[in-house]
Amino acid sequence: MRPNALYSRDQFVCLKCVLRLRSYPKISLPLRSFRKYSRPSIAPKPAIDIKHIRQNPGLYSQNCIDRNYKHQKDYPWRILQDFEAWQGFQKDTRELRQRNNDIRRKLANIALTSGDDQDGHADSPEKTELYAAAKQLKDHISQIESKESMLQDEMQSLALDLPNLSSRFTPTGDQADLVEYINEHPESAPSSSDWIWRSHVHIGSELQLLDFAAAANTSGWGWYFLVNEAALLEQALIQYALSIAMKRGWRLVSPPSITYSHIAAACGFQPRDQNDEQQIYTLAQATKDAGKPSLCLSGTAEIPLAGMKADQVLEEVDLPIKVIGMSRCYRAEAGARGVDTKGLYRVHEFTKVEMFAWTFPDEIMTEGLQESEVLHSTAMFEEMVAIQKEILQGLGLHCRVLEMPSADLGASATRKRDIEAFFPSRREKDEGWGEVTSASICTDYQSRRLATKLRRSKGPVKYDWPHTVNGTALAVPRVLAAILEYGWDEQTASVAVPKALQPYMGGMEAIRRHG
Repeated sequence: MRPNALYSRDQFVCLKCVLRLRSYPKISLPLRSFRKYSRPSIAPKPAIDIKHIRQNPGLYSQNCIDRNYKHQKDYPWRILQDFEAWQGFQKDTRELRQRNNDIRRKLANIALTSGDDQDGHADSPEKTELYAAAKQLKDHISQIESKESMLQDEMQSLALDLPNLSSRFTPTGDQADLVEYINEHPESAPSSSDWIWRSHVHIGSELQLLDFAAAANTSGWGWYFLVNEAALLEQALIQYALSIAMKRGWRLVSPPSITYSHIAAACGFQPRDQNDEQQIYTLAQATKDAGKPSLCLSGTAEIPLAGMKADQVLEEVDLPIKVIGMSRCYRAEAGARGVDTKGLYRVHEFTKVEMFAWTFPDEIMTEGLQESEVLHSTAMFEEMVAIQKEILQGLGLHCRVLEMPSADLGASATRKRDIEAFFPSRREKDEGWGEVTSASICTDYQSRRLATKLRRSKGPVKYDWPHTVNGTALAVPRVLAAILEYGWDEQTASVAVPKALQPYMGGMEAIRRHG
C-alpha cells in the first residue's frame, strides 16, 4: 500500500513539480534548524519514507505552508535536489569502479604472464603506472562516497523536520469546523457584571482552594498550589477519568515524567515550535554526564507512552494496544500568551490523564472490482473522542467539539479534534471557550521515528509501521477551573461538586468557605 494513500490530495509527481524543480534556485538551508541536541547512538534509527517525499515535493511543500511550517516549505525540493545530486555521484562511482576493476584485471594478467613478483624483479613501468592509476581512482571514489554520505544525511535530516501530511478531514487554514455541542449552556443570558467574580481565581481564593502567591514565592509565575478540597478534587478527577477508560478495556500505566530528548523529538516535540516558542524544559547535566544523552521534562504522557514500544516489533495478534496513564506534565511556554494565562488555564506544571494506542495502518481492501477503506486509526480516534465526551458530559460541563484546522496541528498529527469548555470568566476571550481535551491521529509519523515495527503474518511485506493515536482523557487544572466556575453559587458562597465525582470525594456534595 502506498503511504498515506487514503488522503485526498493528488500524491503523484506532476509536470508542474518537474518544471518547478528544473527552475528551482540553488539554496543552502540550515540542517535540523530546531534540533538542540545530538542524536545519540542509543536512539532508535528513524526510517522516513523519503521516496514518497521525492515523488511528491509539491504536496509536502504545500502541506508545510498550510500548517504554518514556513521554515520547512523548501525542504521537499531540497531533498529532491540532493537525490538528483546523489544519483549523479552514484553514476560516477559506478564508472570509476568499472575502471578500477579493469585495472585490477590488467594487474592480474600481468602477474600471471610475468614472473616478476615470484622472481623478485622490479615492477615494470606498465605495472607501476597501473598501481598509480588504481590509487588515484580509490582516492577519487572515497571522496565521492563521502559526498554521497553527506547528501544522504542531509536528506534524512531535512525529512525528519517535515510535519505529517494533513488528513482529508482537516480544514485547510486556521478556522476550525464545529462538530457538535455537549450539555446545555449554563447561562441563557449571561451577565457582564459578574464575570470577574465568577473567575475560578477569585472563587478559589475565596474558598481557600488555590494559592498562587505562595507558588510564586516557591517556584515563580505559572505555578500554583491546590489546597484543601481542590487537592481532593484533583484526585477525584483522575480516578473518575481512569474508571471510564478502564471499563472500555484500556490498560493502566504509570509513566515517567523525564524522557530522553531524542524520544520527545521523535514524537514531534522539539525544544521550540514553528513560532520559535519554547515548548519543553531541557534538564541541565553535570560535567561528568556531558557525554550522556540529554534529558527533558515531558510535556505530556504521550511522549513516554510512545517510547514504551521504541525499537520493538509488535505482533498482529496484540493490536490494537490501548494504554492510559496519569502523569505530571511540564510546558515551558505557559506565560507566553498574555493576560488569558492568569489562573489555572495555562500553567507550567499540571496533572493529566492521557490515552495512547497503537493500531493497524489504515488499509484499502480490494474485493473484485470494489475497493473499501479500513480506517483502523480512525476507529480508535473515535473511541478516544467518545471517552472524552462521556467524561465531560458526566461532569455537566457545556462544551463544543471542533475539527481542528491544518494551522493548529502539531508536527506529528494528521488529524486533530479539540473539545472546548465554556468558561464564564472567559466571555471576553474567545467568547468564553477554552480547550480542555484533544485527540490526534499520528499515522506512522511516530512509529517510523521510534523504530516501532509491526510484524505481518501474511501479505507482500513482512514488516509494517503501526499507526499511533493519542488523546487527553482529562487535564486537571482546566477542568477543575471549569467546575469551580460552573458550580459556584454566590448566595451560599459554595461550589457544587458534580455527582459523578462525589463517590471519589467521600460523598461531598458542595465545597464551602473555611472558617
